[in-house]
Amino acid sequence: MLTDKQTLILTAIIALGFSVTGIFGILDNYAIIITLIILIIIFLINFYLTLKKPNEEEEDTSL
Repeated sequence: MLTDKQTLILTAIIALGFSVTGIFGILDNYAIIITLIILIIIFLINFYLTLKKPNEEEEDTSL
């Protein structure tokens, strides 16, 4: 699972990737599309795993 800082960096890379490739008109390249899709999938998996992680503080207060 990625840390908060790593997730922010990944999000910035995805946003800059779409922006730069869109400006230069190379978003039609399959290698770039696949790379950006893989980064988005990694982000979504990390987001899903973070949501499913139980919060330790809630477990301690339930006693």
